[in-house]
Amino acid sequence: MQDPVIRNFEHGDEAGVIALWQRSGLIVPWNDPRADIERKCADSPDLFFVALTDGALIASCMAGYDGHRGWMYYLAVDDACRRQGIATMLVQYVEAELVKLGCPKIDLMVRNNNEGVSAFYRSIGYTPDPVTVLSKRLIEDEPHDFA
Repeated sequence: MQDPVIRNFEHGDEAGVIALWQRSGLIVPWNDPRADIERKCADSPDLFFVALTDGALIASCMAGYDGHRGWMYYLAVDDACRRQGIATMLVQYVEAELVKLGCPKIDLMVRNNNEGVSAFYRSIGYTPDPVTVLSKRLIEDEPHDFA
């Protein structure tokens, strides 16, 4: 297997990214992945990354920066490529891109029931902050269940 190459998302990647997110359990009924991709590409496409090896899409990550904090979303690595350092490499790439923009801190959210992902982030230096995330849906696309 060739070393992974990270590049910006291209529109031809959409089906592969959505399939990756589905396999990774990142798609929930209240988030339409196509709409999420469309909004990301309209807002800051330079912070949407994919990783490929041997021409196959194996990982993705969206990032954002609002001038105060950076965020990471939709980090996913294909099951067959896990535990090879690809997620760590992609996170480090995203961090470096945010640093170039002057971003002082990056935040991310992990669902409470996803202990494996929480353990991964702790292993690469992320720590829980003493905060509660509150949210409000401004556009109600689909019913949702946060439980």
